[in-house]
Amino acid sequence: MAATVYMEFEKPIAELEKKIEELRGLTSGGMDFSGELEALEKKVETERIDIFNNLTRWQKAQVARHINRPFTLDYIKYLFTDFSELHGDRNFGDDHAIVGGLARFDGQPVMVVGHQKGRDTKEKVYRNFGMPNPEGYRKALRLFQMAEQFNLPIITFVDTPGAYPGIGAEERGQAEAIARNLREMASLTVPIIVCVTGEGGSGGALAVAVGNRVLMLEHSVYAVISPEGCAAILWSDGTKGQQAAEALKPSAQDIIQLGVIDEIVHEPVGGAHRDHEATAMAMGSSIRRHLAELQQMTPEQLVEDRYQKFRAMSRFTE
Repeated sequence: MAATVYMEFEKPIAELEKKIEELRGLTSGGMDFSGELEALEKKVETERIDIFNNLTRWQKAQVARHINRPFTLDYIKYLFTDFSELHGDRNFGDDHAIVGGLARFDGQPVMVVGHQKGRDTKEKVYRNFGMPNPEGYRKALRLFQMAEQFNLPIITFVDTPGAYPGIGAEERGQAEAIARNLREMASLTVPIIVCVTGEGGSGGALAVAVGNRVLMLEHSVYAVISPEGCAAILWSDGTKGQQAAEALKPSAQDIIQLGVIDEIVHEPVGGAHRDHEATAMAMGSSIRRHLAELQQMTPEQLVEDRYQKFRAMSRFTE
């Protein structure tokens, strides 16, 4: 795990943990501060629970973007075996912002696909900050169609600020690639489970998120645009992201009320970035349960289930 990175609202926790480290240093010098350490550690835990049980929507967006949050390859490490990554869209190139390939989940062959971000500068650039180009979505579609050909369940992990908006991406058909994925995923005859693990940004997320079941981590977000992007459009001021987040209502707790997702997967206290393995195990438990249900359905039932799910989304008032 990388070094702890604290968010602005975690300052009280940071200060307490700094004191704990200082006391531990003194203890190693022969002085006994075990009582004080125990009291401070309990206080940290209480403070963390209080803060993360009362996050604003803007704070949840910050947690969803945390640099140490587990990414697709981390989930593959903890949940899957025999992963064999497959590359390229057989048309233009290999997009490193999308990873995918064959693997085993509980010994069962599956196809796993997801967005991949980076942690240091070099990796961020290599992964294009988790923003796929058209060839990324075309690679994903190639793997989805392969999964259907061999009757393999599909499991996807969503974590992107959005599709890459560069000139080259537009020239190579970004919108068409996303639209084609939406259409083709809707008609696949195998079970599809989608896991929103960080940022679910607009069509860049939805292009790998048309599933029979959509799971969402407790502190992840899912929206048509980022809060900053929304603020820039509505008020010509991207700094009003906090205000826009309240209007967008992108949190898992908001989204589930619209029927967009099926289940909220709880994170360890303090967020998924605090414990990758525990987060992966929680997600794996949900995947396992939903996959067992979906595998009882016929191919025709799976397509109809997906169709009805998306038809029923949202709430309307007159």
